[in-house]
Amino acid sequence: MYLRMLLIQGAKSAVMTAHMRSDTISKWLHQLREKSGWQKAAVAMANKNARILWAMMAKGKSFDPRHLSVKPTGQVVTMA
Repeated sequence: MYLRMLLIQGAKSAVMTAHMRSDTISKWLHQLREKSGWQKAAVAMANKNARILWAMMAKGKSFDPRHLSVKPTGQVVTMA
């Protein structure tokens, strides 16, 4: 419960100051706030942060803000 509260609190701060930053997550967050309201945007940001933290711990890697997820195509690549 405490971790959830911290994630939400941090997300609230990010939502309220997103309009002052120009990185991609802040731009996304500002657009989401305008579209859905600050509370939904804060929960979405907390969820995004939780997923990022889980992936970092599961894979043992550090955070890369320029990382782009690539959706698997389902095709098998073979080396000739």
